[in-house]
Amino acid sequence: MIESAGTSLLEHLGRVPDPRVKRTRRHELMDILVIALCAVIGGADDWVEIVQFGKAKKDWFSTFLKLPNGIASHDTFGRVFQILDSQVLEQVCIQWLQSIAGQVEGVVAIDGKSLRGARCGKQSPLHIVSAWACQNSMLLGQVQTDKKSNEITAIPELLKLLSIQGCIVTIDAMGCQKAITKAIIDSEADYVLNLKSNHRHLHGQVASWFQENHETDFTQQTYSYSLENAQSNNHGRIESRELWLMEVPEHLKRATKYWTKLQTIAMVRRTRQVGEEAHYYISSLPLSAGAQSIAKAIRSHWAVENSLHWSLDVAFREDASQVRKDEGPANLGCLRRVALTQLKRETSLKVGIKNKRSRAGWDPAYMAKVLEIEVLSI
Repeated sequence: MIESAGTSLLEHLGRVPDPRVKRTRRHELMDILVIALCAVIGGADDWVEIVQFGKAKKDWFSTFLKLPNGIASHDTFGRVFQILDSQVLEQVCIQWLQSIAGQVEGVVAIDGKSLRGARCGKQSPLHIVSAWACQNSMLLGQVQTDKKSNEITAIPELLKLLSIQGCIVTIDAMGCQKAITKAIIDSEADYVLNLKSNHRHLHGQVASWFQENHETDFTQQTYSYSLENAQSNNHGRIESRELWLMEVPEHLKRATKYWTKLQTIAMVRRTRQVGEEAHYYISSLPLSAGAQSIAKAIRSHWAVENSLHWSLDVAFREDASQVRKDEGPANLGCLRRVALTQLKRETSLKVGIKNKRSRAGWDPAYMAKVLEIEVLSI
């Protein structure tokens, strides 16, 4: 028997409506969802492995699941996840994530990732946009992009689902859009967005303005400056970073008129042994926020790549997944992200995510700890 205080992850999964015809249900939907989630946490990457995990742990599962007809076949798992509305599962998981996140502070990094193995013929692979709380080191929510659209339309929909008042939202150049700045401000947050040549006119004007002032050592302008001394980064490269933050100059007010609450522009200059490069950003933060806070937000954005996307590829082999049909890729992708969140939240075992998955697969007590449930008897 298993007990849990409050509204647990398993209780949230119990709210997912069953899409199957009632007379054809030989297995409880709750059983299928929980076995799949536990199997993904414990190292399974496809439906066959999920079933084998379920059969190996049947005695343990029978202590808290109904299992009226034992463990379902891999075909049954595949069919259920193909017809299960992935947006409903996403919504239930987001509600659970928000319930455990509490008040989110600091930087929220938003970025998209394609499930490359889910490509089927000429059809583009599924693309999921995720919001990552860098300070909390946890997923806040995700949405999948429409097949005929991209991140630009998905990001505002994701922002509507999040509670990010007072946070700083960072997005790469794809998300540097007027409508997205409005959506962020409507969410009572601020933004730091990467400005690239997809906005050629504004990018050119901002680059020229910084170049002009750099030549005069910024002596004629009010600015804030931050320097990160040369150090070895994660790839063994020695680099230093400088950031200049300035208010939007008068001659750019017209060009930035429709960028909601845009107050400052920034230039980051990265210097390495092989040369230097400059990157430009726009922000709703005032000059008084300081260059150091902008620099920290920009560096924090990489957490969504290093902590989320990298882990999904390396520890969960997401890009190698061959689940392709209908809602299957999105639903399995959702389970992977929930599994990763729980594995990161469990901190008693000081090993990497891949080894945590192995331990959870071997040890039911550790699996219960990852799921944040208390095993009374097995």
